[in-house]
This record gives sequence, C-alpha cells and structure tokens, in this order.
Amino acid sequence: MKITKVEVIPMSTPMKREQLMRGATLSRIDSVVLKLHTDEGVVGFSDSGDTSSWYRGETPDSIMAMICDFFAPKILLGEDPTKIEKIVGRMDILTRDNNQAKATVDFALHDLVGKILGVPVYTLLGGKTIDRIPLGLVLGAGKPEEVAKEALAVLKEGFAFVKLKSGYTPKEDIAMVSEVRAAVGDEVDLFIDINGAWTYDQALATIRALEKYNLSKIEQPLPAWDIEGMARLRGKVGTPIYADESAQELHDLLAIINKGAADGLMIKMQKAGGLLKAQRWLTMARLANLPVICGCMVGGGLEASPAAHLLAANDWIARFPQENAGPLHIHDCLNSKDIKDDLALNVPRYEDGFLYPNDGPGLGIEINEDLLMRRITSGKKIRTVEA
Repeated sequence: MKITKVEVIPMSTPMKREQLMRGATLSRIDSVVLKLHTDEGVVGFSDSGDTSSWYRGETPDSIMAMICDFFAPKILLGEDPTKIEKIVGRMDILTRDNNQAKATVDFALHDLVGKILGVPVYTLLGGKTIDRIPLGLVLGAGKPEEVAKEALAVLKEGFAFVKLKSGYTPKEDIAMVSEVRAAVGDEVDLFIDINGAWTYDQALATIRALEKYNLSKIEQPLPAWDIEGMARLRGKVGTPIYADESAQELHDLLAIINKGAADGLMIKMQKAGGLLKAQRWLTMARLANLPVICGCMVGGGLEASPAAHLLAANDWIARFPQENAGPLHIHDCLNSKDIKDDLALNVPRYEDGFLYPNDGPGLGIEINEDLLMRRITSGKKIRTVEA
C-alpha cells in the first residue's frame, strides 16, 4: 500500500463562548484537516487543532505549506504508510521545529494504519491500560465570582481538578484564585496556568502571595526560554512548578530534569510532534519520576482523539488526571451529549468527568464532510498534492 494523495483543508470553527487567556480572547479555532489517501482506497484523517502564534509559533498557512511543499513531495507520496517510524524520522531530518505540522501527519498515519489493520490506535500503542481517562477542566480567565460559579459546576459534573488561566495582572489573578478557592473548598485540586507571562520578580512575589490558597501547582510561570529561572524559582517557593512551554523537545526535557526546574510536566501531542514522539517524551518523564498532564490545542472530536488513545494506553500518563477536553471548550458544555455540529460525527464520549477513546479502527472517527466544507476558512483554499 502506498500514499497517493495528500489533501489539506483549512478550517475555522467558532467557539460557542469566548475564552480569555494570557490577555488574548479566543473566539474561533483555526486549524488544518489532513487526509492521506492510499492506492487501496483507505484514507487517514487528522486535525491539527487550534494554531497559536505565541504558543507553537505555527499558523494554518505554515502547516499547510510544510505539509504540501515539503512532507508530501519529499517524504509521503509513494511511501508505505505503515512505516511511521521512518516517516517521522525523515520529517525531523528534513525540517527543524514545526512540530504541529509533523504531529498532524503522525496522527493521520496512525489513523490510516489502524484502519489498515482493523484495530484502534490504542492497540497500536500497546493496548488499553485504563478504559476511561479521568479529567480536570480548564477555565478561561474572567470575573472572580463568575469563574467560581463555573468551577462549582465543573466539580459537580465529576471532574478531578480545576485549572484557571491567568488573564490579567498578578493582583487580579490572586483575586480570582481567592474567590474560586473560597467557593470550592480547601480539598479541591486547584491550580493556575500563567503561560510564561510573568517576570521572575512577579512570579516570586505572586506565588508566595498565592501559597495560602494551597494550589496544587503553578504552570509555566516564566517564559519558555528561562529554564534556569524556573529552577531558581522552584527553590524559593513551596508550590510545585510545572513546565509546559519550556518542555517541548527531548533536549528541553533533559535540561529541565538536569537543572531541577520542574516538579511535573505538561504535554500536548502537537507540541511533542505526534504520538510516536510523545511516547519517547513520556519515557523521559517516567525516568525522572515526573507526573505528566496532557492538554490540547483545542479542537473537536477528531483533534481530541489521538491524545485520548495514548492517554488510555500509556502506563505512565494513565496514572494522572488529564485535561484533553477540546470539544467541551468549543461547544461550551461539560459532556459530549450536549455537543452539536462537530467535525466528528461520533465525538469521543465525555461523561461524568471522564473521557473514553473510540473503539473503531484507527482513531474511530467518522468525518462530517458537509460541515467540513461549510467551515473552510474564508479566503483560503484546499490544497492537494498527488503522486
């Protein structure tokens, strides 16, 4: 079997409710849907998830260009899609960085191979360690009383933790944490993600001010490049520090581990470069005995699926609650029964604070082709590259 056509579709999905993070308002998701066609008629699908110039530094245009102008003609076309290790290795040799583009290809390859073999992706990854994935939920920044009310609803639904997003000044973040902690009580797992927005002195003063609220962790308080600062900060505060933007490539993990810069790690499949490379990533975390939480780049059911399969399969990450809940963010709901008009006709099940990966071949996702055509990004066109 050979890959004969690569089809890349730019897609925009409106958020049912805007979310505020790092001072920016997220009102729509701009992503890329990939279809890998074969000479035997089997097609693999994937969704890049939302693109972020400040988080990943990639855009729909850059992902489309990387796939259509480099990966398709130089690596994918004419290749056996079951050779995922070979293809991923060649993408890394051909192009530095661009991990979201690489992940989009990796996801589609896993979907394709699962379909070829007639097994779910979690079987390709070693089989299920757990049948359902415990989740926490991320709340956008907002007025303290409104965020507190939302946190209570999340906990009532059965989610394992509440994660807040920094969106204002440190003083306003402290006020938001104070209100939420008072509402949910002292025993709830509560933490905040700074997305690297604080300076060292802001981080030190603010984390010390937050310590009376018993947060389980502070996520990425300093800019991605400041691993030395993270290590220094960690030695001066009592709240655990988790690395996200700092923890991208394997050499970043090695630096974090060697410098003692974090108490835990945040992974996204797109940040790691796909499922194959994410498994290497998790092995390093396990060797350092560092807990790992998996987020998402925010997307519908197709975007959420690769992570869902890995979270159910991998023995290390299966030990911790996760936050892979993009469809819930897009559709502003707390379970999948309330999701309408998603790219996936069969969104993975979200119920009572748990996520269940689909059991069909590959990612187990059926595509809503009509919706996909209706949501092609305005001013953009589908790109197709054939052998």
